[in-house]
Amino acid sequence: MFTSGLKLVRVFGIPIYLHSSWFIIFVLITLSLATYFAQQYPGWSRGEHWAVGIATSILFFGSVLFHELAHSVVALRYRIPVVSITLFVFGGIARIGREPTSAKQEFNIAVAGPLSSYFLAGVFFLLKSGAAGTPMLAALCDWLATINFMLATFNLVPGFPLDGGRILRAIVWARTQDYTRATRFASRGGQVVAYLMILAGIYTGLRINFFSGLWLVFIGWFLLSAAQESYARVAIRDMLRGVRAGDIMSAELPTVARDISLEDYAHELLRTGRRCHLVLRDGQLAGMISVHSLNRFPREEWARTSVQAAMMPPERIHWVRPSDPVLAILERMQSEDINQMPVVVDGQVVGWVSRERILHVLQTRSELGELAEQ
Repeated sequence: MFTSGLKLVRVFGIPIYLHSSWFIIFVLITLSLATYFAQQYPGWSRGEHWAVGIATSILFFGSVLFHELAHSVVALRYRIPVVSITLFVFGGIARIGREPTSAKQEFNIAVAGPLSSYFLAGVFFLLKSGAAGTPMLAALCDWLATINFMLATFNLVPGFPLDGGRILRAIVWARTQDYTRATRFASRGGQVVAYLMILAGIYTGLRINFFSGLWLVFIGWFLLSAAQESYARVAIRDMLRGVRAGDIMSAELPTVARDISLEDYAHELLRTGRRCHLVLRDGQLAGMISVHSLNRFPREEWARTSVQAAMMPPERIHWVRPSDPVLAILERMQSEDINQMPVVVDGQVVGWVSRERILHVLQTRSELGELAEQ
């Protein structure tokens, strides 16, 4: 979900997306703010209530984006690629290409978000103090100062994947020098926080306000899912530790000729079920073609378009060496959004590594682990 939706702009080279769920929460928050300002300031006109509500809502999401950019800028400082930032129903999320390599990096990246929100809270508080003669501006700044303070404080709750959970992981990582142990500890803390939020949401919904309680339950459920996912990632790291591309690569290379038509290639896809093929010319690698490449051309052009015209040229192909760690390969696949990579030695393709192959290895190792525990 984190690279889907409407692409807005690039900031520091990072693409900013609006997920479809963002539009729902934007409307709900704007409606809530317009109602809030109508209750607090009955002397304003209806148009003024809505104008301040819309402006406040836009600046609120701008604050969320500023929070995520703070994480991203620090990550970029450590040469950690930031794939995208997406605003969605629960706020925002920055998707980084790989995990930090030290506890210090983890701590600095995590703490940057809350610090940026506290900074915005201070800025809006000062603006409110200086806008005493402009009631609408003062009301807008007052709400934004409060909400940014609450956002920073909530994110410091020590439950993964909240910033506080990442800070906790960094502290445990620094003390134990064990990333896996630190992540498990922080993930369990995140699950505890999530269950507490769900229980609080159920109580709030039954005793106080149904919709407020429902929102707490949804946030708790999201945090629980994220904490469980982080725990699963630790298991994946453990299972892939020490595994190299040469250990799991498939020596069977799916190939097609460069001079066949895209229509013939489509039939080959249907026949074999493979989604990607290497293109050879006189036994040498000439390119790579996939379902994605095929779908870039309209169906009516397939019969008169050759594979060579649609394939990815050799210089754009992502490849690996037999000695490359599979965990690093998986991280590259995730950050670069690719599904398979040829294994190359001295310019010759000797094998093939795909997400499907890595998943098969993980499944096998997981089953063997279960057998070992019995």
